[in-house]
Amino acid sequence: MLNTVYRDAIKKRDEARSIFKGKRFEQIIQAAQANWVEYNPQKRNSVIAGIDSSYNSTKFQGLELWVVTAISIKSDGTVIKEIHNQGLGQPSPELETQASKMEVEACIASINEADLIALDGSLYSQFLTRQSSLGQAITLAIKKRHNVVFISKTSSARKQFEKLGSVAGDIFYYNHALKKPGFSKIFVDKDLGPGKVVSYVYARLRDSTPLIKMELFGVDHNESEIKSLLDMLTTNSVSGYPYALKLAHESCKITNADLSRLVSLYGLANEVGSREVLN
Repeated sequence: MLNTVYRDAIKKRDEARSIFKGKRFEQIIQAAQANWVEYNPQKRNSVIAGIDSSYNSTKFQGLELWVVTAISIKSDGTVIKEIHNQGLGQPSPELETQASKMEVEACIASINEADLIALDGSLYSQFLTRQSSLGQAITLAIKKRHNVVFISKTSSARKQFEKLGSVAGDIFYYNHALKKPGFSKIFVDKDLGPGKVVSYVYARLRDSTPLIKMELFGVDHNESEIKSLLDMLTTNSVSGYPYALKLAHESCKITNADLSRLVSLYGLANEVGSREVLN
């Protein structure tokens, strides 16, 4: 079976490579270059809080052992807020929704504790969750001081170059177009309707580092604000990524090894069929 798959891949590789070359690709690259604002961020001392969440679960014999965590932590390691929930059985609400709710709680607790609140992930996910109250809660939190930004290392958004026939995400073309620090011109997305406008840019803090996507709520944003954000974020960054977010991720992640320890603590390790939990 695999040999057949490999032979088919060889036949299709030229078609696949067309994504990286050809007239259409070059047109999009030129558009990305024209849309880029070169800017070398200047370190600006500020207090940054990174917020992230994590969840994991394992199932056996009709049971589900699950854990959800979230944390808000400053670049110097000071914890502003940490939240967790765990259980044995069917999680309610679903784990992703619990994680989103915890991130909002952590954000609300952090608004007055830092100059900038950086949440890992996307504002879209807060607006598109099944619990509409989460979108309302994060909006109210943002409006208090307007010091909240959502940051992600990956993005599948294709809005900026779709008219040019793009087949990959916008971030793919920006990554191929240039390696210099700076940011793309602000793109305002009103597709989610009134009260759910998202403005975003793709940015690079240092030369030849990976791009990040920065999302802000609302329409009232300008390039001076983006430059100010980059100045704050670059002060404590690792390989072009805000250190506070890296710290938040490392502090709250739930690994399979952590689940194995919980299996033991719950007294499930000696149950018949517990091997399924540990695998």
